[in-house]
Amino acid sequence: MVKLFLVLLVLAVAPVSAQWPEFRGPGGQGHAADTGLPLEWSETQNVVWKVRVPGTGWSSPVVSGGRVWLTTATGTRDVSLRALAFDVATGQPAVDTEVFRARGIDPINPKNSHASPSPVIDDERIYVHFGAQGTAALTPAGELAWKVRFPYQSQHGAGGSPILFEDLLIFSCDGSDEAFVVALDKRTGKVRWRTARRSPADQAYSTPLIVRVGERDEVVSVGAYRAGAYDAKSGREIWRVSYADGFSNVPRPVFGHGLVYIATGFQEPSLIAVRVDGTGDVTRTHIAWTLRRGAPLTPSPLLVGDELYLVSDAGIATCVDAKTGTVIWQQRLGGTYSASPVFADGRIYFLAEQGVTTVIAPGREFRRLAQSALDGATLASMAIAERSFFIRTDTHLYRIANK
Repeated sequence: MVKLFLVLLVLAVAPVSAQWPEFRGPGGQGHAADTGLPLEWSETQNVVWKVRVPGTGWSSPVVSGGRVWLTTATGTRDVSLRALAFDVATGQPAVDTEVFRARGIDPINPKNSHASPSPVIDDERIYVHFGAQGTAALTPAGELAWKVRFPYQSQHGAGGSPILFEDLLIFSCDGSDEAFVVALDKRTGKVRWRTARRSPADQAYSTPLIVRVGERDEVVSVGAYRAGAYDAKSGREIWRVSYADGFSNVPRPVFGHGLVYIATGFQEPSLIAVRVDGTGDVTRTHIAWTLRRGAPLTPSPLLVGDELYLVSDAGIATCVDAKTGTVIWQQRLGGTYSASPVFADGRIYFLAEQGVTTVIAPGREFRRLAQSALDGATLASMAIAERSFFIRTDTHLYRIANK
């Protein structure tokens, strides 16, 4: 009886979150507060439920209000862009709403989908984004509150997700014809500010990050050939940093130690650490260090303490001193990678495109703890809530938890 009481007491006080409200979770940097998470799983181990997801899409799951939300696209040339919700407890479908219908839509990069940006959630609404095809707000019941469209030319489809700041919904639109960052009134969908990027414009697919600098909140948005920081309330550009040979940027930046860590994209990928206290063009003055080997094209970095963890698309994991850029270790994980790593329960989880998750211990020595596999391809990043992992494959959504 005493042992049972102690187990129940531990479960009662162990941190658990009911929300993973945006791409990369609360704060947008891939950290979860939950403990009691599983170290290993398989198709027959620690699967609470598994449900088929209609259509195709690589938006990452978000969790709030007892539901898991995704977007998907059905059809080929005549595409239905939809918002889906599933019950956290049972996996049963709860919402399936057509948000937009795109007729005669052009083919995109085979690795992308027509539903790749992740939703973002607050207490009242769910906000979904399909790039140039449109942006919308839905009620928890799946009813449309508003929708808007900002056409721009994007050869490979959409990738960057929207974010929330106070009463604003903010996202980047980076096309070959024009590039801008825009903030909408989240209640109405009306434009509150819109700031054009400096030319030349080119395609990028990154999600902005809000950082606090002194008494000001800045939107750090990564675009082709340059990244910028904008006043979150007005859209005024505060600083910008350039990189001559970088476009099609995908990773979301992370922030810590007074530095924002930015992946510069194709053709020769690098990762730069930029001090955020500058103004104007800070390319020559505020780049603290540059990593030229092992930088990712698609997965976002992960900052844990004084170390920055990266995984390249080809599966090379790198641990870097976050303050100096010194490489501490590099290790081949196996597989190829699009999903961004997460830190939870004192462990780091890397999800490969082949459905394999490698778990390591954070630290200055590489230590592999476990490896798990699910059926299907996994390009979407995992969500963490309710002491569970929510993992999307090309065909299914899983809830993984210790049973």
